[in-house]
Amino acid sequence: MLPGLAAATAAHRCSWSSICRLHLRCRAAAHGSSERQEWQNVVTLGSFSNMVRYSHPFICTLSQVKSYSTNVQKEGQGSQTLRVEKVPSFDETAENIGAELKAPLIKQEPLQVRVKAVLKKREYGPKYTQNNFITGVRAINEFCLKSSDLDQLRKIRRRSPHEDTESFTVYLRSDVEAKSLEVWGSPEALAREKKLRKEAEIEYRERLFRNQKILREYRDFLGNTKPRSRTTSVFFKGPGKVVMVAICINGLNCFFKFLAWIYTGSASMFSEAIHSLSDTCNQGLLAVGISKSVQTPDPTHPYGFSNMRYIASLISGVGIFMMGAGLSWYHGIMGLLNPQPMESLLWAYCILAGSLASEGATLLVAVNELRRSARAKGMSFYKYVMESRDPSTNVILLEDTAAVLGVTIAATCMGLTSITGNPLYDSLGSLGVGTLLGVVSAFLIYTNTEALLGRSIQPEQVQRLTELLENDPSVRAIHDVKATDLGLGKVRFKAEVDFDGRVVTRSYLEKQDFDQMLQEIQEVKTPEELETFMLKHGENIIDTLGAEVDRLEKELKKRNPEVRHVDLEIL
Repeated sequence: MLPGLAAATAAHRCSWSSICRLHLRCRAAAHGSSERQEWQNVVTLGSFSNMVRYSHPFICTLSQVKSYSTNVQKEGQGSQTLRVEKVPSFDETAENIGAELKAPLIKQEPLQVRVKAVLKKREYGPKYTQNNFITGVRAINEFCLKSSDLDQLRKIRRRSPHEDTESFTVYLRSDVEAKSLEVWGSPEALAREKKLRKEAEIEYRERLFRNQKILREYRDFLGNTKPRSRTTSVFFKGPGKVVMVAICINGLNCFFKFLAWIYTGSASMFSEAIHSLSDTCNQGLLAVGISKSVQTPDPTHPYGFSNMRYIASLISGVGIFMMGAGLSWYHGIMGLLNPQPMESLLWAYCILAGSLASEGATLLVAVNELRRSARAKGMSFYKYVMESRDPSTNVILLEDTAAVLGVTIAATCMGLTSITGNPLYDSLGSLGVGTLLGVVSAFLIYTNTEALLGRSIQPEQVQRLTELLENDPSVRAIHDVKATDLGLGKVRFKAEVDFDGRVVTRSYLEKQDFDQMLQEIQEVKTPEELETFMLKHGENIIDTLGAEVDRLEKELKKRNPEVRHVDLEIL
């Protein structure tokens, strides 16, 4: 009996010690980690009030449990205080531990999971381009089909990119490719047919070139009986008329001046003859530029040939410098180095007088034409000439002005030579005419180069075009505006446009049936149905945006006839 009692007592003490240690750890955790190291507990156990057999649960009563701890605080040199706390009895501790064990460790709350519907990102491969549209002409040319083959395919009406038509018919590229394989059997057979048609096209172009050459020879032999063309009509009005008058007058002046130089041997007269010859050649070049500039644009030159006038004027300026100024300086320098006596100057004076009258008449024609053109553009005469808005007439004006001044210089120097008998004055006159021609040629080269580089139109015109766009409800802002003068009164306008998406969308909704749209929205239940709905109306809104761009371009051209090409880019 005693050994069993001793074993039970030892087991009881071990259990009690474990419970006390657990209780003290819980208190240390409640007081914080700072006091956890300060606890030094001395547990005093009293007598057990009740004891049962080892095989049954036992209840022990703790008569007195005291806990002693020291708390060291640094106050000055340090002080120690003894703190005594009452520890709950064993029964209370056991009940607390039992309640804690019965309580759930973690308070369980209903788990709510919110799933976000996300549209899966689609990878667009090469096959997706089969949804692209293709026109009937491209389908016939690229896939070697007939028009009857296209009648069996699905037809889609789309907004036309051309100004003369509202809409046109296109086909799905996938349908066209499938039809071409059905007609030709395999891609290899289609490739062979394309190669054969390419060879036939090259042969056709060669035959066409030969036939056109034969037709030109036939017209040259029998005469051209076609009605007067547009190219010929440009020489009967405007700059073409001024150029033709100048060619006729300068040709006659050149002929008579060379006769006078041969008769007198005057260096000044030689310079004037060279001057008239260079003017005649340059004006012939201007005529070629005018005839070329009115040609219809082709695929190789989609913006036309209006810049040919500037090119011809630029070459004319170079010709005046090389042929007119260069030869005049050369002859004047040779006259200074080797002076030669002159013959009678009577015929030279008569020819110079006639040249002065004819050059003055040509100058008057050019001035009147430039004044009329400047008035039509709303510009001053001086500004119109300085900006070279009409290059051909500008060249005539400067050449004839130089001719009148050159005749005056030549007559003055020849008069001084005849009075003094010193031929050096005549050589100085030749140098003066050459310098005058050099200044004119430099001005022509500069102004025409500026025009060919791409010159902006007047700021007032740019402001007017910008305000027209900004006043439209569908436009929020205009950026990067460029308005370039293409020549012949043609303007190319380009701008970055920031459209108001709300206005564009409202413009689309105004054309829709709201009841039907509400019904479609109510039928949307899944992300796939929502995607289908948004893709359908999103594509239609993009088409509406394209229609707004077309409307603005037509409005610009209608209110500003000089604007021929409009490029509005969506920002």
